[in-house]
Amino acid sequence: MGVAAPSAAVADSTDAATTQAYLQTNYTLMRYFIAHIPAAKAEIANVLAGVRRECPLAASGSPENVDSEQLSNEVVGTMVTNVVQHNLPATLSAIRATASLHWSNGALTKSIHAYLAKAKSLTTLAMPDLCGDVKAWAASGFKTLPASTASFDPHFLSWWVAPGDQPTALRHYESAQDATLAHRTTKLEEKWTQFEANEVEVWGEIMNALVLQP
Repeated sequence: MGVAAPSAAVADSTDAATTQAYLQTNYTLMRYFIAHIPAAKAEIANVLAGVRRECPLAASGSPENVDSEQLSNEVVGTMVTNVVQHNLPATLSAIRATASLHWSNGALTKSIHAYLAKAKSLTTLAMPDLCGDVKAWAASGFKTLPASTASFDPHFLSWWVAPGDQPTALRHYESAQDATLAHRTTKLEEKWTQFEANEVEVWGEIMNALVLQP
């Protein structure tokens, strides 16, 4: 027991410092994204404008089936990847700052590393050619999805994560100051969630412009 106690104390001290570093980086990232919501809204609006300009009614007469569902997912993916690609520096900086962090709680480390891996993978996902893919589907008589859609969707759905992640296990290592920062970050995450919910209306407008069934 006399040997174990100092080791536990060192682990607790390291976990506290690691938690503080993670929470500070996460808070900085969320502040960045919230400040850039107007720009994100503009980027998504540009997706709608592009569809209306380049491929209006492209899916007119199309069925509502598994293929249309995958193209509906591609619409979401186009919106998300536009935002991600326009915010790469801040996202990659946060990933680099936290990727090497470890806690004595292996499950917590695994959870955060899994989140960071998804976020990093999402930054590598190229924006799809939505108009080109819908036109290709239409050209096949709505019978065959383009390979680009079939490839994009599984990756996007597997990697799609919102900025910010605060597993509940972090609370065990938080100081009072850390807890205050985590609470402030949660409020920012809620604002981002509300922004995403509001953009569902734009998704609907894009779907309507394409005449694509969900």
